Amino acid sequence: MKQVKGGHITIWNQKTFRPKKSAPSGSKGAQLQRHIDATLGSGNLREAVKLPPGEDPNEWLAVNTVDFFNQVNILYGTLTEFCTTSTCPTMSAGPKYEYRWADGVQIKKPIEVSAPKYVEYLMDWIEVQLDDESIFPQRLGAPFPQNFKDVVKTIFKRLFRVYAHIYHSHFQKIVSLKEEAHLNTCFKHFILFTWEFRLIDKGELAPLSELIESILQL
Repeated sequence: MKQVKGGHITIWNQKTFRPKKSAPSGSKGAQLQRHIDATLGSGNLREAVKLPPGEDPNEWLAVNTVDFFNQVNILYGTLTEFCTTSTCPTMSAGPKYEYRWADGVQIKKPIEVSAPKYVEYLMDWIEVQLDDESIFPQRLGAPFPQNFKDVVKTIFKRLFRVYAHIYHSHFQKIVSLKEEAHLNTCFKHFILFTWEFRLIDKGELAPLSELIESILQL
């Protein structure tokens, strides 16, 4: 299945959920992306999530939002042949937590959907936000909207749900694919960043609360 939107070609198959997004070259985002790559290379995730001295917090949130979108996209992409409408008829994180989809525009009342459909809706919705320059400006010095952090918080809350689903429904498959170390590192990075900037309410983190507590205590 192939779809062209906003200048991006989106291809869904069993190997890649959709192409990786990147900060525009020559922009402030590209400079911050190099900083992220350098600090992550040091292996110190706690330092890697901190706002670099003198940088705009919104710029930092924007570049990292794209990064975490890419990480979740790639992780989930390895599971698309195992996460299907038959294996995962609802988007859940264990028996206590079920997620329904609404975007407030086309789907205003939350609907029950399968896990793969939820993730498809989510990734489409995030791409629309990332491609909207009134929300994620790409020109140096262009202003961010007043509600920018609220948009970022919604993106992170929903990306967390994908992690929660992967851990609860597909962790054994991740282990069999020998990807658990990568998954755990990506999730630790995600949680440390989320915690640093208070992006997800504690109640939303409940499905993985024990794992998160162990990360934050390290």
